[in-house]
Formats: sequence, structure tokens, C-alpha cells
Amino acid sequence: MRRTILLMFMLTALGFVSCNEEDDGKYAEYLVAKPLKMSKADFKAAIDVIAPIPMDESGKIYVYGDYIFVNEKYKGVHVLDNSDPKAPKKIAFIKIPGNVDVSVKGNYLYADSITDLIVLDISDINNIKTVNRLENVLRDNVIFPFEVDIYEWQDIDYENDIVIGWETVKERRLIEEVQVDFSREFDVMLANAAQNSTPTGQGGSLARFKIVNDYLYAVDSHNINVFNIEDLENPKDLDDVYAGFDIETIFNRGDQLFLGSMRGMYIYDISSPATPSLISEFEHGTACDPVVVDGDYAYVTLRGGNMCGATESGLFIVDISDISNPELVKTYPMDGPYGLGVKDEKLFVCDGSSGLKVYDKTNVQNLVQLNHFKDIDTFDVIPLEDNLLMIGEEVLYQYEYLENKIRLISTFKLD
Repeated sequence: MRRTILLMFMLTALGFVSCNEEDDGKYAEYLVAKPLKMSKADFKAAIDVIAPIPMDESGKIYVYGDYIFVNEKYKGVHVLDNSDPKAPKKIAFIKIPGNVDVSVKGNYLYADSITDLIVLDISDINNIKTVNRLENVLRDNVIFPFEVDIYEWQDIDYENDIVIGWETVKERRLIEEVQVDFSREFDVMLANAAQNSTPTGQGGSLARFKIVNDYLYAVDSHNINVFNIEDLENPKDLDDVYAGFDIETIFNRGDQLFLGSMRGMYIYDISSPATPSLISEFEHGTACDPVVVDGDYAYVTLRGGNMCGATESGLFIVDISDISNPELVKTYPMDGPYGLGVKDEKLFVCDGSSGLKVYDKTNVQNLVQLNHFKDIDTFDVIPLEDNLLMIGEEVLYQYEYLENKIRLISTFKLD
């Protein structure tokens, strides 16, 4: 018996040595994006409203009245009743394949489903209905995860299937077999993947949808997609406005749109709302970023250390008092920021796994930190009139404003 155990131990050890010798310097760990596929026939019939379900991966948040809509990346939208911020509750899940954004006006919810624009009547929150579908109007709305090393796109049947999203996993692969030219791989994928009286809601800084009066603006990687929604149930698809490359987010102030991209911030005039026109741009190199605006300043977070290109992360504050000539006035280091928001003198920054940071922005040359909520993953914020909403990793946090800080009032797990 002892000889048998000894032999098994020697064989196991030999296996480890052999594996290590084979693995030595030849393999590396990569983050691999695998396509989530659906047949085109099923895709058209997939929209449905069902009972609440657990959340696997939280996305963006949107607030309309007493309701919070939380995106489940590529799957749909969780609907929460937030009439009591201390005790929110799930009430429904809207299945929308390929969805990453929503926006609401006058009880009509607009949502993307890959390249389609979906219109839902939410006047009766317990009986949500699909009332319209505009097909292929978000022509370049193909969302790819940037923070990956490898895309497994080779086996996609573009004739019969549609890619509704991506899941990412870590895998060890032979270095010599990995195609490391990301730009070439990305090009191949793109070649294959074809304020008025009516109330509106409020999204976070990572939003790609924005309603301004009678118009819905939806940015994709290259364009501003413009829709006239004067007839809320029947949007009119107007001409797209080419805006450059790698557009990621949209923010509105008055007659201006501020677009965040991997290359910089672009400012557009919408005094003629059907035809946005470029005013100016601020280039910051290459990084993933959103932008929010307050007064004479735009606040931009840059997240480096990923496929977006930059190596360092930070908060950029840009003087836009001369809207035609934005200028950088101050940079603050950050660890890995995502969304941000402003409310009066307070600035909120979601610094990824480093937590939520709250600053007094009275003097932009010398931001004063008021709070730092550590040991939580942070993604985006919505500063409401009476409280702050923040979405993290499958968790919704709500805070109340105090004179010189904020205080947590509820934590709601979405999983």
C-alpha cells in the first residue's frame, strides 16, 4: 500500500514538472471575449416583460419618477420601485436582447436592441407594453468590450445569427497562437457586423441615450443618431450626424451636447435640434471616458490600463467658459474611474474598485475630499434632487446629502 501511494505521488509530481516545463514562458493568461449569439428569428420575438429575476451583471441606471431602471448588460432592464429609497424593491424585468441603454419621456421608454430602437408604454408599470420597433436605425450600435485581449468572432454565422453581447473569461493560451494585433481584429469584426412640460427621466454619466425636448439623441461608436419624438409612440428617424471614432457617452446642457470618446470630448450645438453641429473638441489622448458639465467646467474621467489605450487614470477638469476653445485647467490622479456626477458644490467620482469619492469642487484648482467610501466596486452615479444613486457590482446604493458630506441610507443587492 505504501509503495502504491509513493508511486502515485511520484507520478503526480512528474506531471507537475512536465506541465511546468511545457508551460514555462510559452503560455500567458488572457481575457477572452466570447460572443452571446441568438438566431435572427428569435431576436425579433424576444422582447417580453416577466417577473423579477436575479441580476448577473449590472449595467447603467436610469431614474424616472419613483422608478429605477437598471440595465442587465445585453439582456434587458430590471424595474425597481423606489418610492421608499430606504427599501427599494424589484417589480419586473423587461427582456430586451442586446440592450445597454434606456431613456424615458412621458411614460414611453426608449431602449436599444442592438441596431433596433424599441418603444415601450410604461404608463401602467404593472402592464408594460411594446408599442413600436424601428429596425436598423441604430446602424453602428455594435458594442464591443474594450478591456479584453482576444475576441472569439471567427465562428459567428452572420447569415443566420446575431451577436447580442459578449461574455468575458480568463484563459491560459499559447502566446505564439494568440493574435495580439487588436486593431486588425477589431476592423475584421466591424466589417462583418453589419426641456418641456412632458417629464423625462435622468441617466448617469455613462449614458449613450439623451432626450432633449422633442428629440432623442443616441450615440454609437461613430454617429449621433437623431430621432424626432414629438409623437412619443412613433419616433421619426432623422439623418445621422457623423461625430468621429470611439464615441462612448453623451451629456446635455441647454443647447449643447457633450460627447465623451476614447480620443477626447466633442461639443455640439443643438440650437437646430435636428442637425447637431460641431462647436469644438478637447483631445486628451486615448482612454475610456465619460463627461459631465457644471457651470464653466467639464469634468472628464479617464480610465487607463486597458484596451482603451492609456496607461494612467485620472480626473480632468476642462474650462469651457469659451465654448469654442476648451482648455485643461487641472488633472487629479485616480485609480480606475468610471462614471461621475455633480450636485451643487459636490463632485462624485466612481473610482472603480477604489470606491466612491466625494469632493467639494468650489475651487477646481484644489478639490477637497469630503467622503471616501472604500471597499466597494463603483460604476456610475445619478445625483437626484434629494438623494444620490450609485450602482456598483450588482448592488444599488443610495445616499442622502449632508452639508459637508453624504451618508448611506440604503444598500440593495440586485443578484
